[in-house]
Formats: sequence, structure tokens, C-alpha cells
Amino acid sequence: MTSTEHPATEDRPAPLGLRRDGLDPDPEVTELRERDGVCPVTTLAGHRAELVAGFQDARRVHGDPAFSFEAVPPPPGMSAYVDSEELLRRRAGMLLAIDPPHHTRLRRMLTGRFTVRAMKALEPRVTTIVDDALERMTAGGPPADLVADFALPVPSLVICELLGVPYADRDEFQERAARTLESDLSPRERSQVIDASRAYMGGLVERARRDPGDDLIGMLIREHGDRSADEGGIDDDELAGLANLLLVAGHETTSNVIALGTLAVLTDPDQMAALRAAVDADEPAPLNAAVEEMLRFISPVSAGFPRMATDDVAVGSHDVPSGTLMTASLCAANRDPALGGGDLEHLDLTRAPLPHVAFGYGIHHCLGAPLARIELRIAFTALLRRLPDLALAVDPSDLRYRQDNLIHGVEALPVTW
Repeated sequence: MTSTEHPATEDRPAPLGLRRDGLDPDPEVTELRERDGVCPVTTLAGHRAELVAGFQDARRVHGDPAFSFEAVPPPPGMSAYVDSEELLRRRAGMLLAIDPPHHTRLRRMLTGRFTVRAMKALEPRVTTIVDDALERMTAGGPPADLVADFALPVPSLVICELLGVPYADRDEFQERAARTLESDLSPRERSQVIDASRAYMGGLVERARRDPGDDLIGMLIREHGDRSADEGGIDDDELAGLANLLLVAGHETTSNVIALGTLAVLTDPDQMAALRAAVDADEPAPLNAAVEEMLRFISPVSAGFPRMATDDVAVGSHDVPSGTLMTASLCAANRDPALGGGDLEHLDLTRAPLPHVAFGYGIHHCLGAPLARIELRIAFTALLRRLPDLALAVDPSDLRYRQDNLIHGVEALPVTW
């Protein structure tokens, strides 16, 4: 392929596509986008892939059917711990690891539960969850850790109730989820974490088979669980994989946008004023726009999962031969000047909404995007109204960011009020 390799990439163990600089993309990734380059990187699971960073390039990699998930080989070293049959079981139900027709069949089962209308019906319950979390946080502080006391509990409880996962198990599944998203795991460690996650979810599926509830797992069993996958139904491996994906994606991404978005406005008085104005507006458009800008700017998922070109394909100015693994920097793509809209390196919560790839693009676009938007609107509204004097309790330079993680965030966000 026509590429300009980044000279430092080959010698660095940290995956370039996952590196961040505070709230910003890594400068090397920004530079890659600016020169319309492509460079070899190591992905979360250890694959070697080619990274692009422009907005249109990211949409091409995510949206062109010439790029396949199922053609991606097992992670390097994984075959020593997992045989080919087990690898297929692990892929089952994972919407971010499968292509049509399996992806189409499973996504169609869920679409009705994740429409904007269906998610709006959850607003009263989300509001209650947010208010209860703020009540507990304020009762114990100040100071408080906004991550542990608010940003993480809110989407965790929402997705637990939606799926039918016991919230009492949150410490265990949150720890496993966090480990799964780290890039420094050995193949053996990654295999063990995956096994533990699927075993846990498999146990919940087994219980739901005996007594399906009104939650998402119960619905899938009642409506589709009496048929095999070949007959258009869903089997237990798919149920476990699908539920596990929704559990991880349903709380990790939203919690980090809440935390990082709060950090962004606490360190920028003009943007805090803009967010307060949006929260207090008489109509929803300003807050909706502010949330879209927050998603664009924060871009919690640093880079998309790698896909393999199954045919020769052009990605922007680059010719990609069949058999090439490609990935795209979502955070750099969302700052691409080609989007227009002014200086995209800075947060502007009054900016008219721009297209972004914070939720991915194409048929694998995040299913839970409507729910995430609702949670963000309700969370920021309640936080600012309940705590008008909210402030950082530490110097911003003392904050520790999650390093080389698929989903960007801060380890903790000490706040006072």
C-alpha cells in the first residue's frame, strides 16, 4: 500500500492508536492525520495493523463492506491457550467481531429495544438513578471522586437493569471489563479475563433460560431462544457474548464521557458557562448540541477494532491491498479540520453539531448511542443544578489518565462543591 511509515512506531511498545495526551489525541496521531499518513501500529489485542487518522478515512474503514471483522486472525499468541473451536465460541454474539449475515440477524433482534423512542421511555428511571447517585455522593462529601461516586455507578446501574445483570456483581464485572480494555495483557492473561467474563454471563443466561425476566436477556430468550442460529434464533453462546458486549460497552464509554466532560468544563470557565446555559435553556436543542460536541471532543473510544481488507480497496489517498489489517483513530478523526465548524482542537459547547465517529460508523455504529445521549443529558443537568459550586479538588496536573486503554478516561476525578 502507499504509506509513509512513522519512524518511531516500530520501536515503541505502547500502541500508538490508543495513546492520548490529556483530553487530546496523541500529537503523533494528530500529525499523522495532518500529513494524510498511514503507519503500522500494534492494536489492543496485539495485532499489527495500519493506522489512519482522517475523518473520511475512518468512515471508510468502518463503513466499507470490503473490511471484515471475521477475517481478522486470532490475536498473536492466543492459539497457545485457545483452540479454533473455542475461538469461534468467543466470537459468538460479539457484534463488534462479526459480519453479516450473523451481525444482521442479531442486530435486528435488538434494534426495537434501542430506538430513540424506546430509550426515552427509560428517562424517568435514568433520572432516578442519577439523583440517587448524587444524593449518596453529596452525603459522603466533599470531597468526592466523581468517577467512583457518580460517573461509573450511573451507567452501570442503567445497563444492569436493562440487561438483567445483578448490580451487586458490579465490582467483579467492572474489574474484568477494565482489564479487557487494557493493552498490556499477555495472551494468557487476556484469555483468562475473557473466559471469566463469558463464564459469568453464561451463568446468567442459564438462569434466565429457566426463568426469563422482563429484561433484555429474558426478552431474547422468550422471542428468539427456541430456535438455533441457523433457523434465525439465538443460542446460549451468542446470548452470553452479546450480553457481555452490551454490559462492557454500556457502562465504560458513558462513564468516561461523564468524567472527562466534567473535567473539560471545570478547567474552562467559558465552557462551564455554556453548559449551564444549555442545561437551563427552555428547549432541548442547546443541550443536545452540547452533548454532541462533548462526544466529538472527548471521543472515549480512542481507536476502532481492526478490520481486514478482503479485497483491494482505496482508503482516501491510500491503496490498501487485500489481506491488510486496518484501524482508525476515532479521536483524531473527530478533530479533522475537514469537518469544518471552526477550531476543532478546542471544545465549544455552543457549536452546531458536527458529524462524528465517537460511536463508530456504518453497520457497526454503536447500538446504545440513544441511551448514552440520554444518560449524558440527564447526568450533566443534575450535576450542574445540584452542585452549582462544583470544582476540582486537585490540580489538573495531578490527575492520572488511563494509559494505553481502548476507552480513555481518568483513574479518579476528585471534586468539591
